[in-house]
Amino acid sequence: MPELKLGLSKLGNRNLDTVPPSAIREFDNEISLIPGMIKLTLGEPDFAVPDHVKQATKVAIDQNFSHYAPSFGFMELRELISQYLADKFDTHYVATQEVVVTVGATEGIYAAISGLFNPGDTIIVPTPTFPLYETVAKVNGIHVINVNTAPDFVLTAAKLTEVLAEHPEATGLVLNYPNNPTGATYTHAQLHELADVIKQTDLVVLSDEIYAELSYREPHLSMGKLLPEQTVLISGFSKSHAMTGYRIGYLAGPHALIALIGKMHQFLVTTAASPMMKAAEEALKNGQDDAQQMRDVYRERQGLILHDLQQAGFTAPTPAGAFYIFAKIPPTLIQDDVKFAYDLAKKAKVGVTPGSVFGPGGEGHVRLSYAASTQNLQEAGRRIQKYVAAFRINDEK
Repeated sequence: MPELKLGLSKLGNRNLDTVPPSAIREFDNEISLIPGMIKLTLGEPDFAVPDHVKQATKVAIDQNFSHYAPSFGFMELRELISQYLADKFDTHYVATQEVVVTVGATEGIYAAISGLFNPGDTIIVPTPTFPLYETVAKVNGIHVINVNTAPDFVLTAAKLTEVLAEHPEATGLVLNYPNNPTGATYTHAQLHELADVIKQTDLVVLSDEIYAELSYREPHLSMGKLLPEQTVLISGFSKSHAMTGYRIGYLAGPHALIALIGKMHQFLVTTAASPMMKAAEEALKNGQDDAQQMRDVYRERQGLILHDLQQAGFTAPTPAGAFYIFAKIPPTLIQDDVKFAYDLAKKAKVGVTPGSVFGPGGEGHVRLSYAASTQNLQEAGRRIQKYVAAFRINDEK
């Protein structure tokens, strides 16, 4: 094994020193070594990719879609995305100029943040939320203002006004709804109130709406409809069609912003994979009902695990979207959410994600993904209840 030349030991992007590796992945990797573990840690749908999408992928390979595609994605896919967004959410984008296909929403997030903002800029990130936004910002030397939204887990217009008064230098705002990790989303009234505040500013809104198809109450209302001139919409096929491994996402927004993001996208990955884009075309052509079928199952699973958690003494709001429950640890149990999650994994063989990894407001909570199978959720519920009962007995001794 080669040893690094001593003179190279000081190399490295110093901004990487300010961010740890993915806490979600590291925790998941560690508990995965425990035999018999039921993992409710990752946002990974247990559904298989729909058969018609699989078949389209095979056909694309057989038809030799194995070469470079246009950097912004196949035009047919971009047109289908544009039509889908118009039909589903009444948002309107010109496929040729305002849509770019990315390697998953993750690459889209990186391309958007690094393409739109400069080192020293400031963006606002409501928390608890997916940690990637802050990580990408810090790697690029961008300041992040975290806004703790607990206990309701929504950014109110009043809170945003307050933060903007304290940080008038802010140039960007990240919204993620339905939210990972809380499952919270915004009512239409709340979104209109937020939009009224934002339109008085020059903020760019990065609106991550990848869970839009998994809204359980009101139909999803996109910020791209309310503020199209200030919003970059981020989405993809991982959650709506269980296509996590296909790595196809997309961004849509004003041409001037998409041009900048698209340039960064070119330098990062050149283009998304051709067969996978053909699969995404099939998902939009003939898979409009795929997400609805999954959503119905998720709602059933949500009820199962939420009931078992409440029986065990956890408190959690009923999620309005996505497939996560963000539960507050009962006061009788270990209150450090990281220590609690490790203890639960070791003693009950149930994996949940510590809430503190999602930022301020997450402390003392754990995230459970009910994208797992019904059988695993039922067993996990039994194990959690047994763990809590044993903890109480030991505590009384």
